[in-house]
Amino acid sequence: MRVFSFTVLILVLLVHDAQAFISGCTDPLATNYNAAATVNDGSCLYSNSSVSPSSSYNLAASLSETSGLIKWNSELWTHNDNSDINLYALDSSNGSILQTYPLTGSVNNDWEEISQDSSYVYVGDFGNNVNGNRTDLKILRIEKNSLLAQSPVVDTISYAYSDQIDFTATGSNNTDFDCEAMIVSDDSIYLFTKQWVSNKTSLYALPKVPGNFIAELMTTFDVQGLVTGAVLLQQQRIVALCGYSNLLQPFTELLYDFTGTVFFSGNKRKVSISLPFHQVEGIATTDGLTFYMTNEYFSIVATPQKFHIFDFTAYLGNYINSLTLGIQHPADENDLVLFQDPVTDALTIKSKIFPVNYCLLNPPGQIVKRGEVGATNALISLGDLSPGIYFLLTGNRNNQAIKIIKK
Repeated sequence: MRVFSFTVLILVLLVHDAQAFISGCTDPLATNYNAAATVNDGSCLYSNSSVSPSSSYNLAASLSETSGLIKWNSELWTHNDNSDINLYALDSSNGSILQTYPLTGSVNNDWEEISQDSSYVYVGDFGNNVNGNRTDLKILRIEKNSLLAQSPVVDTISYAYSDQIDFTATGSNNTDFDCEAMIVSDDSIYLFTKQWVSNKTSLYALPKVPGNFIAELMTTFDVQGLVTGAVLLQQQRIVALCGYSNLLQPFTELLYDFTGTVFFSGNKRKVSISLPFHQVEGIATTDGLTFYMTNEYFSIVATPQKFHIFDFTAYLGNYINSLTLGIQHPADENDLVLFQDPVTDALTIKSKIFPVNYCLLNPPGQIVKRGEVGATNALISLGDLSPGIYFLLTGNRNNQAIKIIKK
């Protein structure tokens, strides 16, 4: 009976708490920011803005077609989109080549992107702008330790787009089934297409294990440009896309504060890059503040291949700081504020009234932890709990339940 009672209590309290939710734009940098909003509905609007590199360096001649970028082991890694089968480790301070890693036995049909997770590097052989009719689209998965040992173990993930049924040759740069951008999450690969016809990007998902798959269409977003690269900060819920317009004006599309892997559900801010006639192809970051980008050689105006460093603090610093502080929206000025450390998942309580009695319940309504915190040690450790969803009840929140996610 106790389990049932707590389950009913949670449902009642969550319904009551939901009534206090206010949907709207929660980003103070937006022109339509709503200070009362507690739920980000993805409606934020932003004024036009641009960013200039804090420093730029010419890349080696062997990287004239640099097409993807990651940061791993304090180094940047890139590749070319021609027949070159090498990966290149670069100095992250100036872009100079530190070492070359050949993927012996592999073929570079059109490598357009590189991504990673904790165990593997992924190289996207999915450039498809020649005629839009490739039937051999694939992603190479390289085990990281084997790569560093110069003995790369390479698997293949082959795929086709779920909505491509016409494979008639389109001619050069005349298809919406080209792709140059990829991110890898804990359990899936996500592709962002480069749509030459519509100037949009479609998001596809597929497994990140070797095999033959159908990349399932998730959504399409009107990015108003050609997407060429992507980077994911999963814990911070940030995706940054790079690309350029039809007039070769580069940009980034910042996606952040989204729900789960619904990357276009949160804030969407386009920032112009002050490098006209630069064919930006690769983007990388590890903190959401310092970004690295590369552009390939552009023959028409003789723009050399370059490596750039940018400071995006003005655009993402406020959001990242709010995550670090665990900022919540209290129901009123007398209510408590809860801070959740994104690294340790420990909870800190700020309240005008102490002590605070609390209990943590799992979704079935069972109490998994209870106790009391005082003003000098207002900390609730979650280290002894399994990852999952919990609900925090305290006497200082009028018996309302706060949802907690233990990672």
